[in-house]
Amino acid sequence: MTCLSMTVRGSVMAMALAACAVISGCAGTGGDIVDSRIQPMSDTSGNESDTRARARIHTELAAGYFELGNMGVALEEVTVAQQADPGYAPIYNVAALIYAALKDDRRAEENFNRALRLSPGDADINNNYGNYLCQRKREQEGIKHLLIAVQNPLYQTPERSLVNAGVCARRRGDDAAALEFFQRAVTLRPNQPQALYQLAELSFQSNNFAAAQGYLRRLAQVASGTADVLWLGLRVERKLGNALAEVSYAQQLRKNFPESKEAAALQAGRF
Repeated sequence: MTCLSMTVRGSVMAMALAACAVISGCAGTGGDIVDSRIQPMSDTSGNESDTRARARIHTELAAGYFELGNMGVALEEVTVAQQADPGYAPIYNVAALIYAALKDDRRAEENFNRALRLSPGDADINNNYGNYLCQRKREQEGIKHLLIAVQNPLYQTPERSLVNAGVCARRRGDDAAALEFFQRAVTLRPNQPQALYQLAELSFQSNNFAAAQGYLRRLAQVASGTADVLWLGLRVERKLGNALAEVSYAQQLRKNFPESKEAAALQAGRF
């Protein structure tokens, strides 16, 4: 992979950058951690060295192949990037995500730690490492790194790390901390979809059905209804005694997600 023609390199770079944009997005409104970030890493100062540029390009290619599921080629690109500039922190961020996806936790941890040694305050690296730790039931450590990401004044989307911290807090049963994280997220970005869903679900669980309804209405303005959102909306309206709204949610759930566990629960009357 070290000797791409300019034409091939251009097309693969376009693919890689598009994939990076996908990876940076919010994956949904349910209960999973949503955001492992690989951002395009361009130097806009005009002072990027040739070796750094080569490392950046191959790191972005690795990110693109990772998103496409081609782990072997992604790791080849990581190796080329390391050879070009072993001091470039984003290389190890991408490598860690690849190894995490391959369930090689030892190498994933090694690469996250190397990335953080090179760039301790990097928001994307801290966000990714925080997610990694939370997914491995190391929630306290994970939340620490997610909040380091939030504290970076150059971080353009701190609300995403706050959402991830909230999901992580819920995983360890700390709904009070989760509520605070989600509220901070919607303070920064009022239409953050997963934060709105999580706030609706927490409100439902605390029997504050009117608040849950309000959050779901806000969510409906920015995201299409998934099975879990429709199921929550149905139960909220059922608690509020709004029969027409409940029927509407039920119809959407049956029509759009007939094979979902939520549709099965509806069919069985497990409200």
